[in-house]
Amino acid sequence: MRPHIAAVYAYARVADDLADEGNAPADARLVQLAAWQRRLHGALTTSPSELAQDDHEDLIIVATANTIRSFDLPVSLFDDLVSAFGQDTTTTRYDSWSAVLDYCRRSANPVGRLVLRIAGIDDAALDASSDALCTALQLTNFWQDFGRDWRAGRLYVPREVYAALGATEAQLHSGSPGPLWARAIDECIRVTNEGFDRGRAVCDGVTGRLRYELRFTWLGGRRVLQRVHERRDRVLFERPTLGMADVPPLVWGALAWNPAG
Repeated sequence: MRPHIAAVYAYARVADDLADEGNAPADARLVQLAAWQRRLHGALTTSPSELAQDDHEDLIIVATANTIRSFDLPVSLFDDLVSAFGQDTTTTRYDSWSAVLDYCRRSANPVGRLVLRIAGIDDAALDASSDALCTALQLTNFWQDFGRDWRAGRLYVPREVYAALGATEAQLHSGSPGPLWARAIDECIRVTNEGFDRGRAVCDGVTGRLRYELRFTWLGGRRVLQRVHERRDRVLFERPTLGMADVPPLVWGALAWNPAG
């Protein structure tokens, strides 16, 4: 599995870098992302022996196309990833949960589905659980990076959440978010925890090494979310993280996992 997972990651990494790195305007980045997407589509209609392998990006395209062919992967999942990365260049605010979750559907969920397909698993119930887990991990990253994203000009907390509580962007601009933003973060954590709950099933529905990797990932994400909760009144200034001291309990949790929850 690992070479194929690496190919998927490398393709997505290039797309993410095209969207986020450098000082090119949004329109130029979208052009570059579209070109990257076309290269993959082109490779899928070209004989592998005819594909260029002159540089690092050529090799990524060749490897990704080979992985898609080997497992009959839906190229639409790769298109969704590129679409989400493109959205990052143009969208900095989200009005509703539905808008945030649609972004997660394209930025995070395809990764889980691709991993399942590469592992030989095609099951609608596990797909749904994987989607829930991947979305929960993406949301956790948003709340963990709340301050970093704000300073970069992005805000992923839905407007419908903070506006209903009376919180405003002016409070963030002032550097004094106060208890209203802590309550907004708490609401985001509540929704994210629901995603983790629905995401447990995929950790039990796979076998072998992947089962333990998913359990470890689930436990790590939930632990980060707990750290965010503990620092919810300071996330504008501090980025909650895990350290080496967290590794032993995570490993033990993956080994002693209770499938019943």
